[in-house]
Amino acid sequence: MTVVDIPPPLPVRDRGDQRDMTSGALSPMLRRLAEEQATGVLVREHGTLYLAQGQVVHAESPFAPGLGVLLTAHGTLAAAAWQHAAEHSAGPPDAARLLLDAGLLPEGALELCHLDALYDAGYFALAPSSTPGRFRYDPAPRLGPLPSVPVVALERETLRRRLLLHRLWPDPAADSAPLVQADASSTAQVPPRRRAVLERADGVRTALGIAHDLGRQAFHTLVDVRRLTADGLLAPVPTAPDPPQAAWRPPAPLTVTDPDIALLKRLRNALEAL
Repeated sequence: MTVVDIPPPLPVRDRGDQRDMTSGALSPMLRRLAEEQATGVLVREHGTLYLAQGQVVHAESPFAPGLGVLLTAHGTLAAAAWQHAAEHSAGPPDAARLLLDAGLLPEGALELCHLDALYDAGYFALAPSSTPGRFRYDPAPRLGPLPSVPVVALERETLRRRLLLHRLWPDPAADSAPLVQADASSTAQVPPRRRAVLERADGVRTALGIAHDLGRQAFHTLVDVRRLTADGLLAPVPTAPDPPQAAWRPPAPLTVTDPDIALLKRLRNALEAL
């Protein structure tokens, strides 16, 4: 009789006990606020996150087009309607609520643009900063009917986006500098989406300016910018070198021309001669 040794079963990882290694990696304060289920506004160097019961419900950053730009850029909403709602509201989420209640904005389109704007601004808000964040507790912020995003999900997506940009082109110089075309002869081979970015690289616009012009998310524009840079079609405008420092020279001897000082010297010489 032949005995067959049956190997022991392979160990199976218990996913229920698996911790998310990215949570809290970008902002310890944000992680604590999520655990506390805090409600309020977290102001960071590059953006602002709005929390409700520990989840992110809205994000803003000067480096990303806002909700209004995404809604009005491609005909989803008339620019005049958004402007009117923004003037009679406490902020973009509240303006969206007014438009939704008035039947001027489809709920599905609003939720999609809201999430796009949230992840876009959240990416920049969670960028490394040189100053600590400030949190203001607000028991009843006017945030409107918009869906929320768990802090862990926002952090994980932010880390994924950082890694993507690094893999496309590791040099971030083109992210914030004015952009210029490096090889105009190869424009015909560029896909239409990236060609629109390339055509607006006039030596003045930055990636953010191009995103505003096109009504696109800033991060997606950065992806196109880094792809074009990696292909040698786009480049940041070179900065002017610092002027060379002049060699040090000793100061010239002081020449006295004041008549009063000359008179005092003659009087001193006369007194010394007595």
